[in-house]
Amino acid sequence: MATTLVSVDARESVETRDVVRCDYCKLMQYRTLNSLCRKCHKPLDIEEPVRSGPVALEQRFVEPSAEAGQQVAAQVREIRRARHLSQRQLAGRMQVPRTYISKIENGKAIPTLGSLERLALALGVDVCQLVRDARSRRDEEVASILSDPLLAEIAALLPQVDALHRSLLAGAARDMSLGRRRIA
Repeated sequence: MATTLVSVDARESVETRDVVRCDYCKLMQYRTLNSLCRKCHKPLDIEEPVRSGPVALEQRFVEPSAEAGQQVAAQVREIRRARHLSQRQLAGRMQVPRTYISKIENGKAIPTLGSLERLALALGVDVCQLVRDARSRRDEEVASILSDPLLAEIAALLPQVDALHRSLLAGAARDMSLGRRRIA
């Protein structure tokens, strides 16, 4: 975003200066000679590459350990918060520095198997819960929902119901779960 300011000094000289906003730190400033932000030193103009025709998609290799580390990080944070524990309290239970817990939760450190065991013990869960992926969590949730006989019977009948009635049924179930009454 650039705005040009023009100042006229006694009709003799005309000075133009661009006012720009840094896309990174959002600082409003005059354009510098090197076009770098005065605060964060990032380029003020981000030039879009000109593409002509179809471009092949780049296949980024995601290291499996990095993805697994992010899953463990999310699980540790989620379980710790569900147990209403601070990072300091969890670190005290594990007898490690608080910064180690922070690094695990931010994905900057991948815990060893021994640390995973101590983490699970400190959180009061099984090690499998710390390393499970989204699919296994979904399967576990579906299994717990279908353990209710009424819900299992409804789930078996859902494929036979058309889209409108399925939507109405879902809305009624949502309202019942929230404790609201429907007004006709």
